[in-house]
Amino acid sequence: MNPRHGEVWRVDMGMTAKIRPAVVLIADQINAPRSLIIHVPITRQNRGSELEVPLGHLPFLDPESVANVQGIGSLPSVRFEKFLGVLPEADLNAVKVALRKACSL
Repeated sequence: MNPRHGEVWRVDMGMTAKIRPAVVLIADQINAPRSLIIHVPITRQNRGSELEVPLGHLPFLDPESVANVQGIGSLPSVRFEKFLGVLPEADLNAVKVALRKACSL
């Protein structure tokens, strides 16, 4: 199973960043020459930044989780270990708005 746009997966972020959930942002129709998946990590620490998107209570996440848009990154698809669920459309749109703000798009 390949991670798809808007899905939430448990991801091995590497040695220091640990395993955590992340929202997949790469578009499904992209045929990129590398198998890197663009994602935004999800954390329980809410610092009140406008680049942290509260996700509310989702059945597959802790109630206090936020998508940390400042942590956007890309990792090989093999690091995406387990499908957790699909982010509701409103939450996914809020992540995209924060990303546009962060990158001045």
